[in-house]
Amino acid sequence: MELGPVEYMVVAFPGNQFRGEIAPALRGLVDQGLIRIIDLAFVGKDGDGETVTFELSELAPDVQAAFSQLGIEGSGLMNQDDLQSTADGLEPNSSAALLVWEDLWAKKLAQSMRDAGGLLVDRQLVPHDVAQDAHDYLLAIASGKEI
Repeated sequence: MELGPVEYMVVAFPGNQFRGEIAPALRGLVDQGLIRIIDLAFVGKDGDGETVTFELSELAPDVQAAFSQLGIEGSGLMNQDDLQSTADGLEPNSSAALLVWEDLWAKKLAQSMRDAGGLLVDRQLVPHDVAQDAHDYLLAIASGKEI
């Protein structure tokens, strides 16, 4: 089976405030067939700056329930070095979720590019605040507001 584009992200939660609110949004993307969750891991630092890693089964029951419905495969794409590297960048008393997913929505396009001999040479995300500012600017111009 040929994979579509695979992405990952790390989301930090200062103050160890991770409670799982992102699980329903991920579930919606999975249910719509837009993504497939490949791997999920959690790391953190306690108040003394010591690294801790969490398995899904070690999280609060409500957080476990929210994420256990996502069909996470646990592919092993992330290893202990990845977790430690992420933890090294965290402040004490903070945590992070590491997520790897396949973009099912882009699978056909990616295969078409490969079939045409194309080679992806760069792909980046525009930072949210930059995109939001540009969008707001265009809306202001369209509505005739002074800028």
